Amino acid sequence: MSTSISPVVGTLSVEPVPVVSISPIVLPAPGRTVPLHVRVSAPVAGRDLPIILLSHGHGSSNNLSSLNGYGPLANYWAARGFVVVQPTHLSSATLRGVVDPNGPEGALFWRSRAQDMTRLLDAIDALEASLPGLRGRMDRSRVAVAGHSLGAMTAGMLLGQRVTDADGTVVDLRDPRIAAGVIIAGPGNPTYLTGAAQNRYPILRTLDFSAMAAPALVVVGDQDVNPMFSDQAAYRAGAYTLSPGPKHLLTVFGGEHILGGISGYDAAETTDESPARVDAVAQMTWAYLRTALNPADSAWTAACAALRDAPSPFARVDAK
Repeated sequence: MSTSISPVVGTLSVEPVPVVSISPIVLPAPGRTVPLHVRVSAPVAGRDLPIILLSHGHGSSNNLSSLNGYGPLANYWAARGFVVVQPTHLSSATLRGVVDPNGPEGALFWRSRAQDMTRLLDAIDALEASLPGLRGRMDRSRVAVAGHSLGAMTAGMLLGQRVTDADGTVVDLRDPRIAAGVIIAGPGNPTYLTGAAQNRYPILRTLDFSAMAAPALVVVGDQDVNPMFSDQAAYRAGAYTLSPGPKHLLTVFGGEHILGGISGYDAAETTDESPARVDAVAQMTWAYLRTALNPADSAWTAACAALRDAPSPFARVDAK
């Protein structure tokens, strides 16, 4: 599908530098079915680099739902000043035959996903030491979390979103070390959950955003409608509409669930393929995180102004 999208940040973006990446870094994880496999990517130059923990989705592809996915976002962010850390969660298709999807968490592994991210922060020394040239260049006081689809739920839980387990226990897995986040096309407003997923994934009926007070950018496509979950695109915006501020909502016009192909280069699962849309989403999320982790940085203000002034804006930004 051909889509015409005006550049968003353009010259407001910093010049990219080469990226160095290493994987798999294998972290011991007592009590977990298998050790935690991780990719770390960082720019070859720069200091005081903030950190993004990036959680993959639950798609059916063999490798995109793992540390090997989301190159269009991970590489964009790393080339422009972030250290990007990507785990392979237990829900990954790469672990079929190794991990039982019928355990107490079901196929979503919603609890262990959030615990994976906490493990990454606990193991930050080992991660830093694993990538040659990274030692002493990270700013550990500036950490963000980002995720797409089920990964967005993982990000939300680290930011204060709660769920109710099957035994009635309210589960709160927020991590105060994480300052801000980006929630992309995640499970949303339970009121709009009307498809088969409400029975297949009962945990999604219990999502509670009322205590998710951490700053976040929620990204949704206005054409992201999957009858398995809901027949309303507003379903995906729950992390914005049901949570307290400060929040921003980026609504991508014509965007479907993969938002042009953010899960991987030339990903066959993309239903709205558009390299321009992917680049625009990468730019806006980069700009948001720059400012969210450093309020003196004007990248987000400039990006929003550029979007408003574009002759054919690809999206709309709301805030509260």
